[in-house]
Amino acid sequence: MNRLLVTSAILALLATAAQAQTPDPHAGHRMPTPAAVDPHAGHVMPAAPAAPDPHAGHRMPAAPAADPHAGHTMSAPMTGAQLPVGDAPAPPAATDHLADKVFDADRMAQAREVLRLEHGGMRLSRTMIDRLEWRPAAGRDVYAWDAEFRYGGDLHRVVIRSEGEGRRGDLEQAEAQALYSRAIGPYFDLQAGVRQDVQPRPRRTYATVGFEGLAPYWFDVEGALFLSDTGDLSARLEGTYDLRLTQRLILQPQAEIELAAQDTPSQDIGSGLTRAEAGLRLRYEIVHAFAPYVGVSVERRFGRTADFARAAGEDVSDTRLVVGLRAWF
Repeated sequence: MNRLLVTSAILALLATAAQAQTPDPHAGHRMPTPAAVDPHAGHVMPAAPAAPDPHAGHRMPAAPAADPHAGHTMSAPMTGAQLPVGDAPAPPAATDHLADKVFDADRMAQAREVLRLEHGGMRLSRTMIDRLEWRPAAGRDVYAWDAEFRYGGDLHRVVIRSEGEGRRGDLEQAEAQALYSRAIGPYFDLQAGVRQDVQPRPRRTYATVGFEGLAPYWFDVEGALFLSDTGDLSARLEGTYDLRLTQRLILQPQAEIELAAQDTPSQDIGSGLTRAEAGLRLRYEIVHAFAPYVGVSVERRFGRTADFARAAGEDVSDTRLVVGLRAWF
């Protein structure tokens, strides 16, 4: 029994010594202490609202930067039509034609002459029949014409003009004018020449000074003063306007007045406003140079001229339908 107790005690001591010599696998390692649980973990607390800005919604203007050109006014350079009109002579024409070194000089001279003529130096001609019309009436059919021929360049032209009217083969009024026309601007010509009356009799010859051109808003206007070989002075003014209804259909109002400085009983003309005519013609341009038309024409005499007409048994006013042709070539 004692031997058994001693043996057990020895075994216990040996087990204790063996346990002391065995290394600890966790020796040198410190186990972290578990953190305390935060009751507000996972919740974002809103920040406190900022204090209101007294300048909120107001934009403060930035201080203007200093302009280095302040006090100096810069003007744009003048160009084109803004430049003053000068009177300096044109530069001399070039004589060193480089093309003559490659091509025949005579051929190149001919080509330069054609170029000069086709850029303002050419001469052109035109025959214009402005009105060739028939004015029907019961027993008093009237025919009338107004035509001219022109020849010349941009500045200088010769104008031959004729107009008149008659009825049933009797020529009642006819005249012809030969004029020199000189351009005095882009839109107007000054004219001077002679006028010869064929009818009525006695025939008169007049010295003529006048103008024609294109007024603002596209009115064609012309006027003339006539001084006869007996010292009678008269004047004539005329204006027309083309109102395009379509590219081919044109409505043309027209007005003409005549005035005289004195009475001329031999020609049944009184002083002042002697005659006025107004017309409205609608033409259709089959081609640009050929256009038949229909319309109406109203003519009236005034003052002493009307008195002369009444004394001769003629009407003072006359309204007629007109049918005619306008052409040029």
